[in-house]
Amino acid sequence: MGFNSAENYHTIAQYVAPWAIVAAGQVMLLICGEIDLSAGFVFTLSPFLLMVFFNNGAPLFVALLAALVLSAVIGTVNGLIRTVFNVPAFITTLGMAFLLQGLSLVISGGSPVSAPSTGWVVTWFGRGPWTEFVWALLIVAAMQVLLSTTRFGIYTQATGGNPIGAAESGIRTNRIKVINFALSSTLAGFAGILQGTRVGSYDPTNGGFNTMFFAVAAAVIGGTALFGGSGTVVGAFLGALLLGIVYDGFNLTGINASAFPVVLGMAILIAMLLNVYLSVLRTRLGSSRGQS
Repeated sequence: MGFNSAENYHTIAQYVAPWAIVAAGQVMLLICGEIDLSAGFVFTLSPFLLMVFFNNGAPLFVALLAALVLSAVIGTVNGLIRTVFNVPAFITTLGMAFLLQGLSLVISGGSPVSAPSTGWVVTWFGRGPWTEFVWALLIVAAMQVLLSTTRFGIYTQATGGNPIGAAESGIRTNRIKVINFALSSTLAGFAGILQGTRVGSYDPTNGGFNTMFFAVAAAVIGGTALFGGSGTVVGAFLGALLLGIVYDGFNLTGINASAFPVVLGMAILIAMLLNVYLSVLRTRLGSSRGQS
């Protein structure tokens, strides 16, 4: 299979889709000055929550919605701990990550579980050709519109760019953060269901920190500032696409996959240095214009 073939494009799309969906939520959090280390484990847990509801008699679509609601609840809890108790997001979501990892292992018994295989829900939510990638495109477009054209998106950018000024201007910054934590977890949960359904198996070892770090890497490579205040969902999608192409290229050329983290680390460092340099440059340009 060569690079320029429909089969290979489909393979790249399968790499990119979950990273892009999780990254769409991470971008919103990073822009408002936070991060969610537990997103990869919501990705892992949500398919098993779906199966709990499904095995207890709920229709598959209802079970899917219930799993997404619980994913949102997890994010809301993260946000409330962060804002009400002022616990740093790094510590809050790291603790939640290990909690969710344990729940995934307990619920699954430590073994993969077969995903539902028939019905329109299965076709539309993972098993259909290109379905996962189409969902990724739709989510990226919707989240970019939310960020760029709505009051909530403007408030998110203000919360990360100038939190004190945003609060003094009447923006409820804590509420903005809680909503973005909930969005991040919901999207991560949805991505986990899509990927597991496509593969045909829900695996308790899938997702985790790997998925979370790929999503954050995609966001950073796509231009999102880790210090908050700026970024785009489309940029994160392009970052995920770049990572997917590089990862696919490693496989096609027979390069040891163990070397990929080296490339990933270098890409993140370069992107961060460029990000910091551009931020300093913007500040200097703004100062010079103010003086003139």
